[in-house]
Amino acid sequence: MKAAVLALQGAFIEHEKKLSSLGISCLELREKSDLEQSFDLLVLPGGESTVQGKLLRELDMFDTLKARIEDGIKVLATCAGMILLADKIENDQRLHFATMPVTVKRNAYGRQLGSFYTEDQFKPLGKIPMTFIRAPYIKEAGKDVEILATTQGRITAARYKNQLALSFHPELNDDLRLYEWWLREKPLP
Repeated sequence: MKAAVLALQGAFIEHEKKLSSLGISCLELREKSDLEQSFDLLVLPGGESTVQGKLLRELDMFDTLKARIEDGIKVLATCAGMILLADKIENDQRLHFATMPVTVKRNAYGRQLGSFYTEDQFKPLGKIPMTFIRAPYIKEAGKDVEILATTQGRITAARYKNQLALSFHPELNDDLRLYEWWLREKPLP
């Protein structure tokens, strides 16, 4: 099994290390030609969603990746990745892939100083470590979206069909259970 990790900007190396430790081969997506390689999974990392969206378009990678998501490739999106998937962004007019029926609030916990760590319930696994860095949250979720975690009363993890979106950064903790669960879990119909 091979995971493609969007490597234009943000925390992609940390995802690669976690997946590699579980025996998953990783491919970095840096330019359009990288999309010609075969891969089974897609990781959209944290970082700056505006920059990632702009680079995806400038490098002519956007349409191909959007089509792969719509065709059902399994996606793990963290922080900025959640924003890339959202079909509505409360405090931003720009949309990106818009493949997940959720309304996301960007930088919902404030600036870098508003970053925090907690351990909270992730529906399939129980309590897991969660690191939030200038994190968004899901303000509203469509009827077919499964809510997997709430933190401080806000939706911080959800899945829709083949897409898992997290406000937090599992790649920054030693706990691999979320990755293990994601790898074995079948997409929702």
